[in-house]
Amino acid sequence: MIVGVCTVELFIPDGQSLKSKRQVVKSLKDRLRDKFNVSVSEIGGQDLWQKAVLGIACVANETAYVNQVLDQVLNQIRSVPRVEIVQSRIELL
Repeated sequence: MIVGVCTVELFIPDGQSLKSKRQVVKSLKDRLRDKFNVSVSEIGGQDLWQKAVLGIACVANETAYVNQVLDQVLNQIRSVPRVEIVQSRIELL
């Protein structure tokens, strides 16, 4: 069993309030869950208007599959115009 964990730090330039930031983050989390069947949680930056840190996890039998899914997740996040990736890291356990 291979567990892949991706940590993504996001900058949300249009975040004018915590409410607007939460809308952007919730929409992104829901989209990632639906499209890639991964577990997603906001793990940092909850009290900051323009910053969010997401933790994304994927479990599979093959390392290549886990890498592929997490790479696709990062590409999906990059395609969202309302967020910018500041930093990302993928770890395999």
